[in-house]
Amino acid sequence: MSEVPSLSAGGSPGAVPGSGEPVIDVRNLVKRFGDKTVVDHVTMRVAKGEISGFLGPNGSGKTTTIRCMCGLLRADGGEGRVLGHDIRTEAWKIKRETGYMTQRFSFYEDLSIRENLQFVARLYGLQPAAVTETLADLGLTSRQNQLAGTLSGGWKQRLALAACIMHKPQLLLLDEPTAGVDPKARRDFWDEIHHLAADGLTVLVSTHYMDEAERCHRINYISYGKLVASGTVAEVLASAGLTTWILEGANLGAIARELAGMPGVDQIAPFGVTLHVVGRDAAALERSVRQMAKSHGVTAEKGETSLEDVFIQFMAESTDNMGNGNMANGSPAGGGA
Repeated sequence: MSEVPSLSAGGSPGAVPGSGEPVIDVRNLVKRFGDKTVVDHVTMRVAKGEISGFLGPNGSGKTTTIRCMCGLLRADGGEGRVLGHDIRTEAWKIKRETGYMTQRFSFYEDLSIRENLQFVARLYGLQPAAVTETLADLGLTSRQNQLAGTLSGGWKQRLALAACIMHKPQLLLLDEPTAGVDPKARRDFWDEIHHLAADGLTVLVSTHYMDEAERCHRINYISYGKLVASGTVAEVLASAGLTTWILEGANLGAIARELAGMPGVDQIAPFGVTLHVVGRDAAALERSVRQMAKSHGVTAEKGETSLEDVFIQFMAESTDNMGNGNMANGSPAGGGA
């Protein structure tokens, strides 16, 4: 299978952070469970100091890909290096230099924040001062004696991040780190991630939040095991080739039902008092939209295609590798593959 090329290859210098050898450089990565191919020839490069987003529906292979990269799973095919180490033969070296924040909170809830960090520090052979320093850096000092099990989602997230970066890793892998966290805590978290990246830390983060994806230097979209897009947000939006129209007026529900299945119409989504209509065939879409606008007496004008529109389009055009058929008319597969 041919690899998905970087959309900004050959672009202007300084378009993304980092130079020289990439921190993550994997090619044609394959992982199977039984007769199911969960990761299907994924090729990815992440530069030093880059925040790289990893997007895709549930069950698309994000978590499995991350685990193959950091040495927790052995790939069945492909090759690559992470932090200069071979993913097949030097997994233990990768683990020593990587911080991995899993989807689920995985620390001891009957221990305090400080006690959890002391435990992690001993695993890495760190001095006690490292715990005190990390508590201060992540704003945890005032809560250091609070039991982890009594923390809110945002504070648990901060504890998990503290444990991941205390040993000063070169690479940080974040697997949907802000799921279920309030907007203020999410913004604080991302501010901290950008601060760490500015100091040279490389970050690969999986997320379902489009606003978070837009805060990444580059994004990679995986759909049911296959990497289908890679580049900056602007590049991915442009390469999707989608056109968006916005209708405003009365009876939008009836208009949406009539538009469904019309030439050029791929997506229809209500947004407040407007209706967004998206499609790849720009000419056919415009004819359908203008026909509806004229017959119903509503306004229609071109709008900006969003990253969410692209996300939905990729899903609709992909085949579920854990089931049968196209996902255009169904829901994405569950699980955390």
